[in-house]
Amino acid sequence: MSEIGTKESPWQLKTAPGTSEYTMYRDGDILVCKVGSTTLHYLWRCLEDCHTMLKTHGDWMELGSADEQKEAKPGTVEAWGRSASNPVGGWYGQKKGFRGRFGMYVPPLMEAIGLVELEHNPKNNRVRAV
Repeated sequence: MSEIGTKESPWQLKTAPGTSEYTMYRDGDILVCKVGSTTLHYLWRCLEDCHTMLKTHGDWMELGSADEQKEAKPGTVEAWGRSASNPVGGWYGQKKGFRGRFGMYVPPLMEAIGLVELEHNPKNNRVRAV
């Protein structure tokens, strides 16, 4: 049997509100996210970097979620995932036109692997490091 988190055996996830299902797996230095027929790519290191940021933040942080073409709400995980002040100096999303939605898809994986605590409300969910 394959190890979980591979292309053959991806993580089966739901968004924080539980309204959408998607899969994620590691492919080298890339975290691949498949949502229906859409594929997004994030730098694998985003998991550790985001966990470190949340530990430093020390409290709940709103997820936020926005397409690449829209501004992210300041002070959210989404805004941090595209900020020039994060450890990679900008976007963790790697596929032009699909670099957003970091706050929607990455935190549920972080919860599944035990890095964070995540709220599961219909709207305005937050996350914090464990």
